[in-house]
Amino acid sequence: MSEIIRSDVNEEWAHSGIIEAGEFAYIGYCVGNIGKSIEQQVHGAIDHLEKRLSSIELGLESVIQVDCLFRDIWDIPLMEKVFKERFKGHYPVRKSIQTEFAHRGGEEGLQFQLDAVAYRGIK
Repeated sequence: MSEIIRSDVNEEWAHSGIIEAGEFAYIGYCVGNIGKSIEQQVHGAIDHLEKRLSSIELGLESVIQVDCLFRDIWDIPLMEKVFKERFKGHYPVRKSIQTEFAHRGGEEGLQFQLDAVAYRGIK
């Protein structure tokens, strides 16, 4: 692939959910189960990631990097528990960051978001 393909575009936010460039796919703003427990939100974000990956014929095993954003960075052990279950040993490198989300719902709303990079070269 020698072109850049943007998909899952949100004109209101001026945001592409997926960008494919060469052998790499960049997947942004994966969230889910907002307002529920942190563990449920991590599962929801991975569900969202899987849905986006499947739309470009990839799976979780192709994910090589994730950036994890937390409202409370001390929730990392709960995220790790979910990652062990969902990535089944195909763990990506990761970075974890604490942030105040600019999202409706305030402290009781969004607790977790992830962005990912996937590699298409896996056969």
